[in-house]
Amino acid sequence: MGALIAAADTLTGPSIGWFELSPLLVLLGGALLLLLLGSLLPPWPRGGYALFTMVVSGAVIVLCFVLWHDVTDSGARTLVGDALSLDRFSLWITATISAAVFMSALVSESYLRREGLEGPELYALYMLAALGGIVMGAANDLIVLFLGLEILSISLYVMAASHRKRAQSQEAGIKYFILGGFSSAFFLYGIALVYGGSGSTNFTKIVASFNDLVPVERHDAMVLAGVALLIVGLGFKVAAVPFHFWTPDVYQGSPTPVTAFMASAAKAAAFAALLRVLVDALPHWRDDYRPVIWALAVLTLVVGSIMAVVQTDVKRMLAFSSISHAGFLLVGVEAASHRAGDVDGGRGVSAVLLYLLVYAFLVLGTFAIVGVVSRTGDGSTDLGAFRGLGRSNPVLALALTVLLLAQAGVPLTSGFIAKFGVIQAAVDERSYAIAVIAMVSAVIAAFLYLRIMISTWIADPEAGDGARETVSVPFTARLAILLAVGVTLIVGFFPSFLIDVSNAVTATGF
Repeated sequence: MGALIAAADTLTGPSIGWFELSPLLVLLGGALLLLLLGSLLPPWPRGGYALFTMVVSGAVIVLCFVLWHDVTDSGARTLVGDALSLDRFSLWITATISAAVFMSALVSESYLRREGLEGPELYALYMLAALGGIVMGAANDLIVLFLGLEILSISLYVMAASHRKRAQSQEAGIKYFILGGFSSAFFLYGIALVYGGSGSTNFTKIVASFNDLVPVERHDAMVLAGVALLIVGLGFKVAAVPFHFWTPDVYQGSPTPVTAFMASAAKAAAFAALLRVLVDALPHWRDDYRPVIWALAVLTLVVGSIMAVVQTDVKRMLAFSSISHAGFLLVGVEAASHRAGDVDGGRGVSAVLLYLLVYAFLVLGTFAIVGVVSRTGDGSTDLGAFRGLGRSNPVLALALTVLLLAQAGVPLTSGFIAKFGVIQAAVDERSYAIAVIAMVSAVIAAFLYLRIMISTWIADPEAGDGARETVSVPFTARLAILLAVGVTLIVGFFPSFLIDVSNAVTATGF
């Protein structure tokens, strides 16, 4: 016993920068405090849970600004024994996910009250999912990244099935859980193979191992198989074709605010992890995985755009639209992979980061409107539900039109800036073919948004339309839509500041 105590005294843990970890600690503390107080106290006043969640996410965004200046002054560094990275990349992803939590809380407040599902559970899950997503974006170790992935995924499984009054929600949850389990298994097996080939799961040590031990002409089947499995696992999370099959059913069946959160925060976390793994951990294998990313991007662009235009349910249309947007993001990832490991990282990473932030506001605002139009029961999401909206609620219809035009990439909107950025990054790397395919896919996908706008403004009334529940826009939903439209137009008209900040993320590498 004495020997064990003596041995324990000699153990020294890694130094922990508590302030540097404060965004994670605030989210974790907020989720635990909300669950504790929500279970011990009587029901909070109307909007109390949402307000608490917004305060927590707002505090995290403020901390990101403070830490951004700290990183600017002191430089990027690793935390907790090189397990996490503190750099501008991780802070950008943290701010993006926190903004998605803020918007999701706004969208959820009136929705949950309308559906009779008020309670702290969904808000706590938002914060826990954000915690996992932020860990994915900051991970400097494959095991840590996997832990973040599982925290995010488990929270999303529960949220997808959280509407207890809808069988479709339960179905969405079980589908997402089963398929998500397979993708996690692929990812974990990929970690094992990369570990077998490099001797470490730490990104820095993986790169060092390849620098020291791997010749230029290498044929390491174990590591190549590991990279392939990692791409499969993350390809599922970003909804890249052919790993997209879960997306339409899960998006349609999940509660609309949860769908919005999946399409914004979860997508941001997954693409951050994809960039970390490919660009940060595996730059030596860029010539091997770049053709795969190219093929995935093309498939995702084409399939997402074509399948979107043949749907009749708006949530399924937006699900395939989300797949198409994932294709544009993969164009940026492909551009970034050309310079993986280089001091000058090019525009690929910054273009993807800008796209993720812009798209988060776009998709959250769009689904906020869909949630309002879906009416009680969250089931009226077909095109017919939007018929006549321009006459009955022209302001709401105008907001929807702005957000749809932005998703289509119309100039003077944030969507145009985002799509132009990733295409420009591809052109800079002379990936002309994928840039042309992306532009053609954007034209095809525009028909999808046009169909929704036609139903909203032009379609003639049909029998039974008068019997539908009147569309009402609660204050919190109105505020979320106003924020989304405001960001969309401000970034569209004045994009230079956001572009400069996103370029600063990778000015010195990440």
